[in-house]
Amino acid sequence: MSVTQELLDQVDTIARAAGDAIMEIYGREFTIEQKEDKSPLTEADAAAHHLIMDQLALLPLQAPVLSEEDTASFAGADDNGRYWLVDPLDGTKEFIKRNGEFTVNIALIEHGKPVLGVVYAPALNVGYVAAKGLGAFKTEGNTAPVAIRVAEHAADQPWRVVGSRSHAGDSLLQLLDKLGEHELVAMGSSLKLCLVAEGVADAYPRLGPTSLWDTGAAQCVVEQAGGSVVQLNGEPLSYANTREVLNPFFLVLGENDVNWPALFN
Repeated sequence: MSVTQELLDQVDTIARAAGDAIMEIYGREFTIEQKEDKSPLTEADAAAHHLIMDQLALLPLQAPVLSEEDTASFAGADDNGRYWLVDPLDGTKEFIKRNGEFTVNIALIEHGKPVLGVVYAPALNVGYVAAKGLGAFKTEGNTAPVAIRVAEHAADQPWRVVGSRSHAGDSLLQLLDKLGEHELVAMGSSLKLCLVAEGVADAYPRLGPTSLWDTGAAQCVVEQAGGSVVQLNGEPLSYANTREVLNPFFLVLGENDVNWPALFN
């Protein structure tokens, strides 16, 4: 079964329903637990996870699901090399801070590559959807989807680089020194990648830990908008090895003529 506009719309509906469940909890007091890796877990993470799992099971395209909230149940991709990759609530720390910069991420992976991606930020009512061959689109509020495209960096303009809201880190600062004139654009969750996809930023160097489910959906948005998501060696970020859920460091790039991987040598 090929990826269709109908399937993309169905997944977008699922992400928005999960967003509604998250916002119901966001509007009241909620419990916060701690996972084994010391990261926070809220009622909203669990509510969104269960809703997404139930709804994906009803889709005509059936594939195993790798969700951040239930990695133990995932046995690998199906015979077609496909699986759903889900982060029910990306940016739990942002959710707890109540700054609105958290998302629902749902991607379809095929042979290690994201071929469909939905990123929905329920507190902002902003969504990004993309699929191979269909393009990448953004919605704000109840407006119709608008096609998005990465920006072409102009040589006489400073680089717009997505960075951490709280601290940049020594590795990023060293990179920016080599890059030259720049300005930092701050954002939380997978929205960082989407800023590059829609041309609001030129690049997002991620020099810290992330997991597969943090990036899969937004990577599809970036790629279908004409950008790229590559490791520091220049190879595309891959989702083929699900036994290792941590991503290597990576770069999210729009259109430019700078050899970014070379900046790390």
